Amino acid sequence: MNELTLTTPTLLFSAVSLILLAYTNRFLSYAQLVRTLKEQYVKEHSEVTAAQIANLRKRLYLTRNMQVLGISSLFFCVITMFLIYIGLHALSVYVFGFAILLLIASLGLSIWEIQISVKALEIHLQDMEN
Repeated sequence: MNELTLTTPTLLFSAVSLILLAYTNRFLSYAQLVRTLKEQYVKEHSEVTAAQIANLRKRLYLTRNMQVLGISSLFFCVITMFLIYIGLHALSVYVFGFAILLLIASLGLSIWEIQISVKALEIHLQDMEN
């Protein structure tokens, strides 16, 4: 195995930063959707709106967990860079591996959240068909 240098975690650092930006944008759109659904639900207690609210709740929690795992991955990337800087190369390899595992978990939750989002759109499409 090649020696881990500062360049490797730096590359992951920039990728995770972009992913976190996407997660934040997703979260902000959910916040707006929650406000809209609340107004709809107050006016009319429909089954479709109730289903959307339940679906959105799952998506919000998944997005929060995606963000936590992504931020944790970024945190351990920074720790990896510090460990390389102070010369603890053996430890830095394990910490960097852990950061990659956290990123994988975050991306896995993202896939799950996308599948739930598709179900939310299916609820709208079924409502329009009826």
